[in-house]
Amino acid sequence: MTNYPWMDVYCLAKQGAIKEYKPEWDATRYMIGGKMFALQGCDAAGRALITLKLLPEDGDFLRRLYQDIIPGYYMNKTHWNSVYLDGAVPDHILRDMIDKSYALIFSSLTKKLQKEIAGY
Repeated sequence: MTNYPWMDVYCLAKQGAIKEYKPEWDATRYMIGGKMFALQGCDAAGRALITLKLLPEDGDFLRRLYQDIIPGYYMNKTHWNSVYLDGAVPDHILRDMIDKSYALIFSSLTKKLQKEIAGY
């Protein structure tokens, strides 16, 4: 169950974003330029979540504000954060987290790849 039915469309609306299901993880990755900016799956208890990359200070701040935002599940706990999709994180906060994750990954791509994705 998810409280964010818009999430898949929102992630895929990002320029150059592709969706890839990983059966061995039972999870869906949202990729840009061959790098993941979001991972949607479940924790060990089967609770749905999405994992996103943020600057460490942003992640720390949000984890203190919302109990449904935790350190990245099965990811680097400093840079990745997971949001429970049955939780109470406001839509605008999750959208902002997706935007920031996408921007961080996009900025880590080569300038050449950034231009190709941006269509220059």
